Amino acid sequence: MEYPALHHRPWEDALAVMLGVGLTALGIELYSDAQLLIGSTAGMALLTTYITGWPFGPVFFVINLPFYWLALRRMGWAFTLKTFIAISLLSWLSWWMPKLLVVEHLNPLYGALIGGSLIGLGILALFRHRGSLGGINILALYLQDRKLFRAGHVQLTIDIALMVVAFFVLPPDKVVLSVVGAVILNLIVAVNHRPDRYRGES
Repeated sequence: MEYPALHHRPWEDALAVMLGVGLTALGIELYSDAQLLIGSTAGMALLTTYITGWPFGPVFFVINLPFYWLALRRMGWAFTLKTFIAISLLSWLSWWMPKLLVVEHLNPLYGALIGGSLIGLGILALFRHRGSLGGINILALYLQDRKLFRAGHVQLTIDIALMVVAFFVLPPDKVVLSVVGAVILNLIVAVNHRPDRYRGES
């Protein structure tokens, strides 16, 4: 028996954005402490941070600016607004995270496993409420909405390409662990973000 889709209330969308951003910010902080790399525009921002020493938050915010046009043109005002809010909150929270959480020792494997899981759950919460963290997330959702590819598969492909570039910046063992985290992250999204399993709409 198929149940009708239920629409999320505005407060449910707001809660999902805050929860998604909070989980993602914590996962990125673990990645940063372990010198690992995530995919998508967050990965581009982390690579820039590792190379230049610039803080992640402002770099992440700037990198996402060109993607708002695609979000607005293809996904609508509601999606674009939620995405802008999520990116702004993540940029701000990432700026403060080193002051809120000080990790004296972090096993890189644990950082990859738990960090990837946290980020995957954060992105999933945003996806299910018609939001994203910009960049490749927007492209992935657009392609899934057009029934071309699943969002998780699109992200996984792009993340692999980013990891190849990372071999020129990070030690090989850190890149391998980053790949492990990326696989976990994208499996969480691919397995759980499916229209035939989740019927909620915003």
